[in-house]
Amino acid sequence: MKINLSIEAFAGVIGARLENENHEIIQLIAFDSRKISNPSNTAFFAFQGEFRNGHDFIQDAYNKGIRTFVVDQNFNSTNYVNATFLSVNDPLMALQKLAKFHRSKFNFPVVAITGSVGKTIVKEWIYHLISGEKKVIRSPKSYNSQIGVALSLLALDETADLAIIEAGISKPGEMVLLEQMIEPTIGIFTAFGSAHRTNFESTTQHLNEKLALFENTNPTFIHESIQLAETNLEKIHGQMVENQNFNSFLKQSPYQDKASLDNLSLCIAFAMEIGISENNISERIKDLPRLALRMETFDGINENLIINDTYNLDLDALSQSLEFQLSIANGKKRVAILAVDSLNENQKIEIQNTLDKFKLDEVLFISNENLPSFSEIQQSVVLIKGTRVAQLQKIARLFQLKKHKTRVEIDFSAVKNNLNYFRSLTKAGTKMLVMVKASSYGSGAEKMAEFLEKSGVEYLGVAYADEGVELRKYGIKLPILVMNAEEEGFNDIIQYNLEPAIFSYQMMDAFVKALIMENIEEYPVHLKFDTGMKRLGFAPSEVEKVVELFQAQPEIKLKSVYSHLADSDNMLDASYSLEQISIFNTICNHLSQKLNYPFDRHLLNTEGIARFPEADYEMVRLGIGIYGFSINSSVQKELQPAIAWKSIVSQIKTIQPGESVGYSRKFIASKMTKIGVVPVGYADGFRRSLGNGKGGFVIQGKWCPVVGSVCMDMTMVDITEVDTFEGDEVEIIGKTQTLNELANAMETISYEVLTSISKRVQRIYLEN
Repeated sequence: MKINLSIEAFAGVIGARLENENHEIIQLIAFDSRKISNPSNTAFFAFQGEFRNGHDFIQDAYNKGIRTFVVDQNFNSTNYVNATFLSVNDPLMALQKLAKFHRSKFNFPVVAITGSVGKTIVKEWIYHLISGEKKVIRSPKSYNSQIGVALSLLALDETADLAIIEAGISKPGEMVLLEQMIEPTIGIFTAFGSAHRTNFESTTQHLNEKLALFENTNPTFIHESIQLAETNLEKIHGQMVENQNFNSFLKQSPYQDKASLDNLSLCIAFAMEIGISENNISERIKDLPRLALRMETFDGINENLIINDTYNLDLDALSQSLEFQLSIANGKKRVAILAVDSLNENQKIEIQNTLDKFKLDEVLFISNENLPSFSEIQQSVVLIKGTRVAQLQKIARLFQLKKHKTRVEIDFSAVKNNLNYFRSLTKAGTKMLVMVKASSYGSGAEKMAEFLEKSGVEYLGVAYADEGVELRKYGIKLPILVMNAEEEGFNDIIQYNLEPAIFSYQMMDAFVKALIMENIEEYPVHLKFDTGMKRLGFAPSEVEKVVELFQAQPEIKLKSVYSHLADSDNMLDASYSLEQISIFNTICNHLSQKLNYPFDRHLLNTEGIARFPEADYEMVRLGIGIYGFSINSSVQKELQPAIAWKSIVSQIKTIQPGESVGYSRKFIASKMTKIGVVPVGYADGFRRSLGNGKGGFVIQGKWCPVVGSVCMDMTMVDITEVDTFEGDEVEIIGKTQTLNELANAMETISYEVLTSISKRVQRIYLEN
C-alpha cells in the first residue's frame, strides 16, 4: 500500500489530535512490531485486541525506527524523543476511516463476498477465472475481519480493473461498518450456515446482518441453497445462482464435492457477468487451484495420524472435519481434541451434539489452564480443531512424529485431478496401474496407496516384495504387482498375496517350487518381455517356450503380460516406440492363441499414455505423471503439481564486505549481504553440487541463490533483496521453482530428485 499523505493530512483523515509534528509523508502502516522492515514513513497503529494491547509494543516499534504512532488518548508519550503521536478514541476506528478514505479514490467495481463458508475459495477461484483478462486486487489470505478488510482496501491502486474483498462478521453491528468501508458495487453471498449464530438473537437477525453488506450492490449473486424472501431478494438486486445452469462447466472441475460445485457456480456466474468468455472460463476451470487452508494431515507419535485443522470451530466446519476424519479412519480409533476457552455454554452444547452424531472413541476439550497428557492416545486418527490459536498449533507440533522443519507436501486434490486426466486419455474400461515404488517417488507409499485405493485405481506397482508387504500391513487390499521380484522374497509374496513379475526361466522355476511347497495352484503371475529396453524380461523369441511352461505348471496362471517402452519421451521420433508396440502385439497374439483364458496386457507408461492411445490395451501404468509432471507440454498444462518441497528461514545474518560464508570460505562478500539460513542440506536430498549460485530457493516470490557450500543439514542463501523474516516459508520445489527446474540445476531427472529426498523430511498430506 502507498498511502502518500502528509502528517497533517493523515491526522485529518483519521480524526486525530497531532502531537510533536514531524515532516514525514505517511506511505505505510504497521500494527505488528515483529514485522517492521521499512520504518521510514510508516505509521504504527496500537490496536487493543482481545489478548494483546498494541500499546505494549510501542517501545519495540520505536526501537526498530518507527517515529509515527496512532494511539488512544490515554497513552503517555513523554518518553519517546522525536516521535509523533496521533491520539484518537479508538485506533481501529482510525484505521477504518483511513481505509474508507483510500477506497473513495477509486471508481472501478468493488466486489464484496460474505457467507458462513466459502468466502476465500470463491475469492481465489474468481481471481483464477478472470485474472488473465482483468487486473484484480483481492484480499490477501482470509483478511475479512474489521482489521483485515481495512488492510485489504488500503492495497487498492489505480492500476486495477476491479477489487474483490472478503467480509466476515461474528457479532451484530460489524457488517454495517464493513459496508461503509468497502462501498461494494457487486455482491456475492456464498452460504448461510451456523457460524457465530449464537452471537445473534435470532436466525433472522443473523441473516439481516449478512444482507447489510449488499445494501447498495447491483447485482448480488446468491447461491440457491440460501432461502431468501422475495422482498429481501429485490432489496439487494439478488440473482439466484443454480448449479444446474452450469453443468457443462462443472463437469470439468477437478473438485466434484457439493461444496466445491456450489462455490464454483457463483464464480462462473460472476465471471460471465463481467464479460469473460465461456471458452476462457472452461479452460481455466480445468486447473482450479486447491486452497491449503485446512486439513493438514501428517504422521504422529505413537502410530497416530494427525489432522491439524486449527482454522475455526463453527459447526459447519466441525462437521466437515469429522466427515473427513471418518473417511480416512479405516477402522482406527477416532479422537478429537478441541479448544473451548472462548466458547459459551450454548456453543459447547451445540458442539457436543455435533460430536455425538459421529460417535468418536474419545473427545478431549482443552483450555490454556487444562492441558491433559496425550501419551495414552495411540494408533488413532486424531483431529485437532479450534480457532487458529497458538496453543493448538503447539499441540499439533507435540504430536508430530518428525521435528524437521523441512517438509514435503503432497496435495491429494492435485493427484485426483491428474489421475482423472490420464483416465480421460484411455478408452472406457481401461485399468489403471499406479506405481508406488521407492516410497511412491518420495511421497510416502502407504498414504498414497490408501488414497489411490479410494480413488478407484485397479492396481498398484512396487519394485520389491518388502514394499508390497508394508502396504499389506498398512491395510491396502488392491492387487499389487512386484516388478523386481527376487527369490528371497517369494515366501513374503505368497504370504501377503502379492503378484510377481516373472522375467526368466530360472525365476519361474524357483517360484513354481515355492508354490508346490505350499500346495498352491493357479497363483497369479505377470510375464515381462523385453521388446527393446534391454533390461529384465524374456526375449520375444522365447514366447513359445514360456507358453509350454504355463501349460505344464498348474501352480501358476498368467494374470498379465507387459513390457517397457524405452523411448516414449522422444517427442521428435516415435519410430522406436512403434516398433516396440508391434513386437508386443505379436507376443500377445501368440499367447492368446495358445492359452485358453484371458489375460491383461500393459505397455504404456506416463508419457506413452498420451502419445500412443492405440496401445492402451486392458491396462496402462502411471508413474510420475500422477504427481503432475510430464515432458509433453500439451500434457503438462492439464496437470497439477502434487508435490511441493518447503522449509523455513531459520536465521538471518548480515555480513560485511570481505567476510565469508560456510565451509572452506567458498563465498566472500563483495558488499554488505543479508544471508538466510535454511535447514535443508545434502543429507535431505539438496545436492552439494548446488552451492555458490548453481542452486537456490524461492522466498517471498523471489529467487535467492545459494552462497557458499551446501552443508549436510543446512544451506545459506542471499536474501539481500528480499523482505523476509525468520520463520518465513522457503520454496525448494513449488509453483515458482518447479521440479524440472531443480532437476536441471542438479543435472539429473525429476525421478531422482523426488526419490532422493530423505525420509527424515516430514511428509504432510493435504486434502481438499
